[in-house]
Amino acid sequence: MKVIIPVAGAGTKLRPFTYTQPKPLIPVAGKPILSYILDQLIASGQNDFIFVVGYLSDKIIEFLDEYYPHIQKKYIYQKERQGLGQAIFSCRDYIDDDEEVLIQLGDSILDIDFNVLTHCKHNTLAVRKVNDPRLFGVVELDDSGFIKNLVEKPQIPKSNLALVGLYYIKEYKQLVQALEYNIQNDLRTKGEFHLTDGLMRLLELGYRFEVMEVKNWFDCGKKNVLLETNAIMLDRMNLVNADFTSDNTIIIPPVNIGKNCSIKNSILGPHVSIGDNVEIDNSIIKEAIIGNYSLLDYIVMQNSIIGNDVVIKGKSQTYNIGDNTELDVV
Repeated sequence: MKVIIPVAGAGTKLRPFTYTQPKPLIPVAGKPILSYILDQLIASGQNDFIFVVGYLSDKIIEFLDEYYPHIQKKYIYQKERQGLGQAIFSCRDYIDDDEEVLIQLGDSILDIDFNVLTHCKHNTLAVRKVNDPRLFGVVELDDSGFIKNLVEKPQIPKSNLALVGLYYIKEYKQLVQALEYNIQNDLRTKGEFHLTDGLMRLLELGYRFEVMEVKNWFDCGKKNVLLETNAIMLDRMNLVNADFTSDNTIIIPPVNIGKNCSIKNSILGPHVSIGDNVEIDNSIIKEAIIGNYSLLDYIVMQNSIIGNDVVIKGKSQTYNIGDNTELDVV
C-alpha cells in the first residue's frame, strides 16, 4: 500500500506564519503537525510514502530527510496547484494499477484506528459530524449506510457528515481514470479539480464507498484551531520539560519547553509550547505557541502564536495606586 500525503498548499489562512514556514511544519505541543500524521501512520505499519510538495518544498524535503530517513519516500512537485484531485492524479506513475492507496492531508491530525480503516471491505472515507458543512466536502448516505452522494462545499448541505481528509482507496487505477476524465474535460468546482468530484464519478460508475467516523479531528488550518489543538495535545501529555534553565519562574502545566531555553522571572502556562533556544524574561504567557530562537522580555501574552527568530520587548512600569481604583492598561 502507498500513502499519499499532499503538502503543497501555501497555508494562506495561517499567514503571516506560513510566509516562511510550511503549514505542516508548524509546531503543536512541541511537534510539527506532519510528525503527528507520520508517527501515527508508521505505528500502524505504513512505510511507503509519496509526498506531493509545492510551496516551500525545500523545507518539507529537508525535514523529512532529516527526521524520517528510514521510510520509503518519493517527492512529486505540483507546479500548478489546481486542486487536490490534480495532486492525487500526479502520483499515477508511481503506484501500481492493483495497489491500494491511503490518502491523508498534511494539515489534519486525526484520532482513528488505521488498522481498522485499512481492513475495510470497500473504499472508505473518514468523516466527522460538523456544525457548518458548507465549509467542507460533504457525504450523503443511503439507507444501507453506503455513500450515495459527495458534494464539495455545498451551499445547501443535505448532511452534516464532513470529509476530514483521509481516504482509503482500493481501486486507485479507477480513481486515476475518473480524475483524468475530469481534467481532460476541464470539469472543475470553484476553479479546481477536487478529489471529491473524482470520487463522485466513481460512485456514478457503480463503485461502493463506506464511511468511518473519526473520534477527533484537528484541522490545523486556522489560528484558533491550532491553539485549541496545542492545548488538547498538551493536556494529553501533561508534562513540563526539564531541559531549560529557570530563575524565579512559575510553570503551570501543561507546558512544553524546547532545548536550551532560558526563562527568568516569568509565569508560563497553562497550554504553552516553546521552541528551542528561546529566552523569556519578566513575562506572563498562557495559551500560546512560541517559535525557535525567539526573545520575549516584559510581555503579557495569551492566545498567541509567535514565529521563529522573533524579538518582542515591552516595558517595565511602576505604579502607586490607592484604594478603590480601576486601572485599564492597554
